[in-house]
Amino acid sequence: MRLAVPDLVSNSYFPCAAAAALGAYEACGLHINVVHISPVEACAAALRDGDVDFIGASAHAPLTAFPDWRGARLLCAQSQRLYWFLVMRSDLGIARGDLSALAGRTIAAVPFVAVALDRILAAAGIDRRAAGIEIVSPPHTPGRAVNFGVAAAEALARRDIDGFFANGMGAEIAVTRGVGSIVLDVRRGDGPPECFDYTMPAVATTDALIARDPDAAAAVVRAVVRTQKALAADPALAATAGRTLFPAAEAELIAGIVARDIPYYSPVISERFVSCMSRYAHAVGLLSVEEVPYETVVATQFSSLWA
Repeated sequence: MRLAVPDLVSNSYFPCAAAAALGAYEACGLHINVVHISPVEACAAALRDGDVDFIGASAHAPLTAFPDWRGARLLCAQSQRLYWFLVMRSDLGIARGDLSALAGRTIAAVPFVAVALDRILAAAGIDRRAAGIEIVSPPHTPGRAVNFGVAAAEALARRDIDGFFANGMGAEIAVTRGVGSIVLDVRRGDGPPECFDYTMPAVATTDALIARDPDAAAAVVRAVVRTQKALAADPALAATAGRTLFPAAEAELIAGIVARDIPYYSPVISERFVSCMSRYAHAVGLLSVEEVPYETVVATQFSSLWA
């Protein structure tokens, strides 16, 4: 079976990728190949079209291919809360949380993530267009299979952009190199509280697979939970998995990033989260209504495995 992620060289979907590298799927009786399909819309489309069996992506990502959740369900969370970082050039001297200082700046973000930044700024009372904040498409490095966060950190170092909104690996690279400073880390309390639960990393599959092979769906949940617990007990295991999954430079960074993420490693998908995510998805045009039943979004028959 195949599980796709839209970012591989990243901490964003690390639990479901590390589950393969650390042998958790096999321990739960399932063979899984983890594949990289980007952008996230293509990842969700691959699930819809049967090219992959599971995806590890943003919790609201299936909506790009399964309107109003028709045909897809979330199995478990990989970690909690919105997990993208706003990183600005360190030489700009922008203080943590000072969104007013973004006026006139150019920030790179992939379209799917840029929408979230736009909503965060609006929730903070900032009219992005009036403030002259430009959100642009990400820089592209031809011939290189890197994720956006890594490419954005490189673009920041070249001063091609003033900042970026992306994953924790990109943020780590920029901060470690001294070229970027974190201005917004929503997961850890920066920004308007309503933004915490716009989305989170999750694992999803189709209703058809659940009906056809519920044991496989259950095995994926067990493997992700097993991996979360293993990493929490020994974050150094992240480096072991990273050396299998990542280029050498990023593999050296992943253990430190995962160690900071451990407090958010929980497989639980709460009703509160689904309600908040649904309002966000409706606001950005991915859901036709503001509220949907919890059971429409979550495969609740597997929720006992979260424990």
